[in-house]
Amino acid sequence: MKKLTHYLLTAAIAGVFFSCSENTMERDSEGVKAQLNATAINKASLASVGISNWMSALQDNVSLSQISVPGTHDSGATVEFPSGTAKTQNLTIAEQLSIGVRFLDIRCRHIDDSFAIHHGPVYQKLNFDDVLNAVYAFLDSHPTETVIMSVKEEYNASNTTRSFEKTFDAYVQKNPSKWDLGNNIPKLGDIRGKIRLLRRFPADSKPKGIDATNWADNTTFEISNDSPVKVKVQDNYKVDNNDTKWSQIQSVLTEAKADTSGKLFINFTSGYKPLIFGIPSIPTVSNAINPKLKTFFQSSTQGSYGILPIDFISAELAEPIVKTNFSDNP
Repeated sequence: MKKLTHYLLTAAIAGVFFSCSENTMERDSEGVKAQLNATAINKASLASVGISNWMSALQDNVSLSQISVPGTHDSGATVEFPSGTAKTQNLTIAEQLSIGVRFLDIRCRHIDDSFAIHHGPVYQKLNFDDVLNAVYAFLDSHPTETVIMSVKEEYNASNTTRSFEKTFDAYVQKNPSKWDLGNNIPKLGDIRGKIRLLRRFPADSKPKGIDATNWADNTTFEISNDSPVKVKVQDNYKVDNNDTKWSQIQSVLTEAKADTSGKLFINFTSGYKPLIFGIPSIPTVSNAINPKLKTFFQSSTQGSYGILPIDFISAELAEPIVKTNFSDNP
């Protein structure tokens, strides 16, 4: 942990201050982080602003890495056949945003020089324009919020005349003021009212979002690239044992809360259990993990737990995650 010689924390009540020695700081880094959260991050209670614009109660100078963010995995996947194999969400993009979701995982098939939303080979009866229109409308009516959007190429390209990157650029150019393509971990005040890209596709033109192209498969890993940004990901999606998956999730939750380095944590709670012939069963995992996740956050104190992409998110699951950003969460 970085050593500090002196640390001064000015509290909300005038005249009260706290200082601690280097040794005390080293022994209690998590406590210091909690105190920083209490004074520098939140400026109001969640109850005073509401779940649909919860970021309005956070200070402009808070880093994205200091926020607990409910998200969705395969955010556009609401269609499937057969049952249990492709659908990961019950809520539309607009509904997800309204209950507090601020991270979207968008999987795009490149077809006819446009993007169709897929989960594997299954078309989700949704196109990228539909996703963007929902996000733009939400940000127009909730300008204090931001949406972190992961974009990844999915399935096989078909009938294309340009690269995936060029087609993505064409979408951005329709509404450039709504995008932030910086490659750093931003302060919230710099990206309010915008989409911050997490890029999972190759790009020739940079910067183009947080570079997450070096994505390892089915494991917990740190992304390393030319950028100084530190990102840790837990994406163990082939789940033979739900208890093992939960331990992997908990381990990263604990690490994220204790971290003082400014690292961005993305902790996928999603996955599938391979059944006979490798056929995936998504609800087998979410039905076991989501109740544990809800219980964990209902009993968790204030702290930054990172971004949590979740299958079949609900308001009852999103809200306790959001509440950990506020000092009135005991």
